[in-house]
Amino acid sequence: MYFCQNYKNTLHRLVKIGNIQLGEFPLLLAPMEDVSDPPFRYVCKQQGVDLMYTEFISSEGLIRHAAKSKKKLDIFEYERPIGIQLFGGNVDSMREAAEIAEAAHPDLIDINYGCPVKAVACKGVGAALLQDIPKMVRMTDEVVKAVNLPVTVKTRLGWDDKTKNIIEVAERLQDIGIQALSIHGRTRAQMYKGPADWTLIGEVKNNPRIKIPIFGNGDISSPEIAMERKNKYGIDGVMIGRAAIGNPWIFNQIKHFMKTGAHLPQPTIEERVNVCHTHLQKAIEWKGERLGIFETRPHYTNYFKGFPDFKEFRLRLVTTDNYQQLQSVFTEIVNHYNSALA
Repeated sequence: MYFCQNYKNTLHRLVKIGNIQLGEFPLLLAPMEDVSDPPFRYVCKQQGVDLMYTEFISSEGLIRHAAKSKKKLDIFEYERPIGIQLFGGNVDSMREAAEIAEAAHPDLIDINYGCPVKAVACKGVGAALLQDIPKMVRMTDEVVKAVNLPVTVKTRLGWDDKTKNIIEVAERLQDIGIQALSIHGRTRAQMYKGPADWTLIGEVKNNPRIKIPIFGNGDISSPEIAMERKNKYGIDGVMIGRAAIGNPWIFNQIKHFMKTGAHLPQPTIEERVNVCHTHLQKAIEWKGERLGIFETRPHYTNYFKGFPDFKEFRLRLVTTDNYQQLQSVFTEIVNHYNSALA
């Protein structure tokens, strides 16, 4: 078993990315396509997340002024600190995109070398760069030189089990100036299947050459797991992705558990409805009523996952096009489940 040799020395060290103070053990929201938009980020910020990122943005889309890519640059003061995440396969395009992203005034620029999905990796971007480390280094170097913000990277252990080169990647990227590294504990070949392997994440963190913050990502689904990863591997913080979908409370739950050793109560039906309603309101503010209602629909099932006999309510939520009618459905949900518990 792998145990952190330096854990006692990291107990009270404040984590910083450049001049960004993140506390002793920051919790990061992973950038997730079609999830990590401003409405979702808002509810996560309300529930204790320390650092967030935009959805990943295509460098080619940005330099060609694609409306969808430019819309993803939207950030708000209440979200800070926040990073804009970019992906691409052309070095010149990434450098130019980084300059465009910097003009949106984020707190940092993040580069995605970890996205495993076929539509991305087969185009030579995302996790595909794990097969061409020299190009990854050149691209990162150009981005670091192009902007005056901290540059960070999110990546995976390697392309497959035969090429787990994350230690080399971490050293080389640190040497050219990145200021933090987030590591997902799977290879690209694994996609999201099987348990995340944190052994190599721990080895990167405890490599004497590594001085930048190392954040671990993969299977952080409870306060106990977050605490175990912190104690065992000595990482500087954790990045949470899928476990936060429909469950933004996980950030405060982890913080409370680490501080007290006790669990916060699970959110009540009123708390779930309130957060879901806030998510909807922010979506409408951001994109207007029609699009805001439409883009919130996928989240309803997640917010009420596990509630018995929710099928009828879910059907109404995903077929209602009127904000006032949705408010009425939310009220009915609260009344129904409170009556069932009475």
